[in-house]
Amino acid sequence: MRVVQAYRFALDPTARQAAALASHCGAVRVAFNWGLAQVKANLAQREAERSYGIPEDQLTPALSWSMPALRKRWNQVKDEVAPWWAGNSKEAYACGLARLADALSNWRDSKSGKRKGPKVGFPRFKSKRRAARSVRFTTGTIRLDGHTHVVLPHVVLPVLGRIKTHEPVGKLARLLAGGGARIASATVRWQEGRWHVSFTVHTERPPGTPARPDTVIGVDLGIKTLAVFSDGRPPVPNPRHLATALRKLRRLSRAVSRKQGPNRRTRQQPSQRWQRANATRNRAQYRVAALRRDGIHQLTTSLARTYGTIVVEDLNVAGMIRNRRLAQAVSDAGFGQIRRQLAYKTGWHGGRLLVADRWFPSSKTCSSCQAVKAKLPLRVRTYVCEGCGLSMDRDENAARNLASLVERTVAGSGPETLNGRGADHKTPPGGAGGRETSTPHRAPAARIRRGPSPAPGESLRIPETQ
Repeated sequence: MRVVQAYRFALDPTARQAAALASHCGAVRVAFNWGLAQVKANLAQREAERSYGIPEDQLTPALSWSMPALRKRWNQVKDEVAPWWAGNSKEAYACGLARLADALSNWRDSKSGKRKGPKVGFPRFKSKRRAARSVRFTTGTIRLDGHTHVVLPHVVLPVLGRIKTHEPVGKLARLLAGGGARIASATVRWQEGRWHVSFTVHTERPPGTPARPDTVIGVDLGIKTLAVFSDGRPPVPNPRHLATALRKLRRLSRAVSRKQGPNRRTRQQPSQRWQRANATRNRAQYRVAALRRDGIHQLTTSLARTYGTIVVEDLNVAGMIRNRRLAQAVSDAGFGQIRRQLAYKTGWHGGRLLVADRWFPSSKTCSSCQAVKAKLPLRVRTYVCEGCGLSMDRDENAARNLASLVERTVAGSGPETLNGRGADHKTPPGGAGGRETSTPHRAPAARIRRGPSPAPGESLRIPETQ
């Protein structure tokens, strides 16, 4: 199957290369802010002319918001706006203008109702202190080497040249050398206290088959126990990485607060002791994120390689974190990352992910007689059915209900199912894409009703049943 995959590597640049990387990220911000200033000035001019009663056909021509138009205008004035532009790659300025064009397009589509989801605000100027530092390269010399013991692992980027990597790149280098992959772009980002490079690669993945392709497993996510399964598999305890590190983080934060930190109002520069203490605190926070990411990757990979059908709930994570008593624990668990990774890993390994409806009462329903309780508080950890006398852990009961929901909603769970007219329907192999890194990305889930079984790699939503 043809997939788009990302590979991320930590970099070990020299002091000069680190300064060049920071300069490229600053060029992205300068181009973005320049383009936004042009757009806002044009909109303000046209609005002022309308207030004077000037007809629409006589207003100042509207400025095009497309990437080619912004880049053409930038090339005309770059010698005046940024006389130092030749010190950076042209891709840095193109990256800033492309991000501005996307932001304006998202705002326009959101305002007109074409874009779904929360409302998108009008773009704002990027601050030098708060804006994320990143730059994307799409053309020029982009390659990596280090698949032999003779050559040290390194990447090659336009203008920046050869930059040493902190970790081996042999797997991707061999794939590129053999012609099995093609680099589409490279993004350099300052993240977690160091520079990283992410390669977006178009590659072919051989069609995979789970170890148990005909097995359906329900996965119930929770705070007390991270994941409980319907087939008797040992539950995964919640490691609570943030809660474990809170005592150390509080101590490090107190150490930072005792030092002379920066003050934007008085333009006070931070002391070297403050910078060292702040770097120590940041490293502790980065370790928490890395441990959480590693644990989630191990869990999702194990499930995708083993089971043919995985059923999870559509959790309202945004609503759960509004509860001040649960917000920290929910954020530390990483429910959204688990579902996102399952969505593309099931496609890679030939399985499928089914998402139960948000209002399906998985915890309140008896997995034996299907009786539904009116209320079941969170403090009650054991489910006891008054009808059939079933008594078991509430999370295990919910996982069993999720697994049985497939048989009640989709006609079977094997490779051959019955479609809406009762005919046999064999699901063809399907492709899926995804990212190996943990970037903010949520795979879409289609809503299904009574009909054919989804193809491998599809993430489908199961409607609530009565």
